[in-house]
Amino acid sequence: MRTLYCGHVNEALIGEEIELCGWVNRRRDLGGVIFIDLRDREGILQVVFDPDLEEVFNTANSLRNEFCVQIKGLVRARPEGQVNKDMTTGGVEILGKSLNVLNRSEPLPLDFNQKNTEEHRLKYRYLDLRRPEMAERIKFRAKVTSAVRSYLEQHDFLDIETPILTKATPEGARDYLVPSRTHKGEFFALPQSPQLFKQLLMMSGMDKYYQIVKCFRDEDLRADRQPEFTQIDIETTFMSADQVMEVTEGMISKLFKDLLDVEFPTFPKMTYAEAMKRYGSDKPDLRNPLELVDVADLVKDVDFKVFSGPANDPKGRVAVIKVPQGADKFSRKNIDEYGKFVEIYGAKGLAWVKVNDASAGLAGMQSPIAKFLNEETATALIERTGAETGDILFFGADKAMVVAEALGALRLKIGEDLDLVEDGWRPLWVVDFPMFEEFGNGLTPLHHPFTAPTGINAEQLEAAPELALSDAYDMVLNGVELGGGSVRIHDQQMQAAVFRILGISDEEAEEKFGFLLEALKFGTPPHAGLAFGLDRLVMLMCGATSIRDVMAFPKTTTAACPLTNAPSPANPTALDDLAINVIAQKKSEEDA
Repeated sequence: MRTLYCGHVNEALIGEEIELCGWVNRRRDLGGVIFIDLRDREGILQVVFDPDLEEVFNTANSLRNEFCVQIKGLVRARPEGQVNKDMTTGGVEILGKSLNVLNRSEPLPLDFNQKNTEEHRLKYRYLDLRRPEMAERIKFRAKVTSAVRSYLEQHDFLDIETPILTKATPEGARDYLVPSRTHKGEFFALPQSPQLFKQLLMMSGMDKYYQIVKCFRDEDLRADRQPEFTQIDIETTFMSADQVMEVTEGMISKLFKDLLDVEFPTFPKMTYAEAMKRYGSDKPDLRNPLELVDVADLVKDVDFKVFSGPANDPKGRVAVIKVPQGADKFSRKNIDEYGKFVEIYGAKGLAWVKVNDASAGLAGMQSPIAKFLNEETATALIERTGAETGDILFFGADKAMVVAEALGALRLKIGEDLDLVEDGWRPLWVVDFPMFEEFGNGLTPLHHPFTAPTGINAEQLEAAPELALSDAYDMVLNGVELGGGSVRIHDQQMQAAVFRILGISDEEAEEKFGFLLEALKFGTPPHAGLAFGLDRLVMLMCGATSIRDVMAFPKTTTAACPLTNAPSPANPTALDDLAINVIAQKKSEEDA
């Protein structure tokens, strides 16, 4: 039905007759000559209809936006002075010779020239995807996946599928459950990741595996979360952490070079401890120059319990963010707003000091807490933070994780508010994560329970699990975790030790992971891997602000699909076949 795409027409085709199909992007009637902008997946092209061809002209006169049409015409150069240098097809136009309306369009429920609500865009997603901006993102995503496949296959990776209907395993979120009709009362789980299956593939001798795979997590959503998302999943045997990082860093570098013409240097490595200390985050945005500075040792003896309490608590922390020349940029109202902001992250408030004269020590400080400081402490704070006249200091004092999260978030907010964030790309590897973190009265794995510790045996791990570091690594870009991975446990004794530390009994371990524990008995090779979030990667590369804008048919923040009205009630007969009874939810007084 067509010769080529609209966006591929150029000066080389002048004088040729071609056929095009697409949608009317815009129609204009200028002095008896009708112009339309014809749009398809690859671009927009101007078509001119002359009144000399009366029947074609009359049909063109009836066109409206989003009519689907087929046009046959002559490629010609645009008249001098009418060339549009902002369009790839701006040097040519089509003189329409025939016009076939394939389908008319009713007035659109979306306005392509105005902002629509996201709910409305998702309800009419098939129209939203016609917008050139959205079409370009979906096309770019296809280029990313194609480049990933090409790179990994050139490095001897095999594309192997793993099951979607599987057994529930702990991955840090709720599972989506699928009832079994043939085994009534029992359920499959949709995989949160192919973690155990890719490890089994390594035990099977597949050596290098990859998969661009759907994963499912029933969790609260935000801009970079969806109930179903896509991973670039990678696993290898007989490769160290450094070797896995090398090959995957090469993949990301090649993607950015080939698709964005961005050249990365070798990625720096930063330990988890350093990242939390300097940036309050295990995925630091290095484009932001602000850093956290620890000052607990300087304030442990001050007569101000907000500082001295955490400063003398082994699990506490007191840290400062210095904002250069920020004293005059923040009013008391601004500071109060920042105080409310850090409360979101568990902080009880935000202490501050304006350094009006750094050379004057305590006398040069303006702050409600100045009365609690002495000259020695004030001078030490100025020296430790490198504060200069005109700077402002923001303090966090609480449990170490509260301080890190609150000041880490404040650092990002101030960076945005003051436009301190540099342009460009700043990738890095974050390494040496703790094996475990405190959870309630016990421990939970910082990554997952199949991550191997670094440099210790099972006995040493059980003796001091809170001190153990994992052989894990995360790739971070501009404050976004692109992917994470680790060396896996390949020794049955080590895996059993991790389960005991996590309070998983032998019976529970056998019930949940019996197939894995059994497989570890039969010559399991050392193996390691990594998984990238494809949606987040494409979002960053496209400059989008949400992964929903780089997915064809995403869900809302309530995990619903306005397009299909899913989820929806099930057919009662289907529920009977599954031996499932749905309990009606009682309406609250507010809902009634």
